[in-house]
Amino acid sequence: MNDGTLIKLRGIAKTYRLGIQEVPAVRGVDLDVDRGEYLAIMGSSGSGKSTLMNLLGCLDTPTAGSYELAGRDVSGLGEDELAAVRNHEVGFVFQTFNLLPRSTALQNVELPLIYAGLPAGERRARAARALEQVGLADRSHHKPNELSGGQRQRVAIARALVTEPSLILADEPTGNLDSQTSREIMALLGELDRGGRTLILVTHESDIAAYTRRIIRLHDGRIVADERHGPQA
Repeated sequence: MNDGTLIKLRGIAKTYRLGIQEVPAVRGVDLDVDRGEYLAIMGSSGSGKSTLMNLLGCLDTPTAGSYELAGRDVSGLGEDELAAVRNHEVGFVFQTFNLLPRSTALQNVELPLIYAGLPAGERRARAARALEQVGLADRSHHKPNELSGGQRQRVAIARALVTEPSLILADEPTGNLDSQTSREIMALLGELDRGGRTLILVTHESDIAAYTRRIIRLHDGRIVADERHGPQA
């Protein structure tokens, strides 16, 4: 599926100030990502991949350059506007799941819809559909401590899906999972890819990146390779 460019970065840079010292984390990155692409961002610790993910997810703003997401320049937006963009355009999946421990799976998935102001009945219906999509319809009333690690990550993926975002960003999505559960989560992400979702994984693991169809490699805040390949079965 490809009906246009979703992400357009031009000259994106991010520099952090530590006292009087300036530390460049991302340096002049140009990147286009089409709708429906499935790609990985790879790099060693300190390569800039986490900073780039934060910029892509509108969790941070660039020091220089422009970022168009779904046709809108978001690089100069204020915090409230960025929050609205995140809630409508981006779904996040984190290594540590980031679930509310005292809330059920259904309530965790509902959360972004509460921020969006949807009525309770519609929220519950959409959250239930998202849990069904990830194979957890029968666990909707379980709390995180009643779920396995793989099930918790499925809840997190359902929460990322529930707003029907343009982009899903997954930061080391299998980092806390065993190898078998990792394969199951990557198979689920593969299903989302085949359904036309735009997915970007941030990972340092080559075997996880191999599931995608494009690998962006970063070193010292710059893209040093952009490789396209067939996904792993």
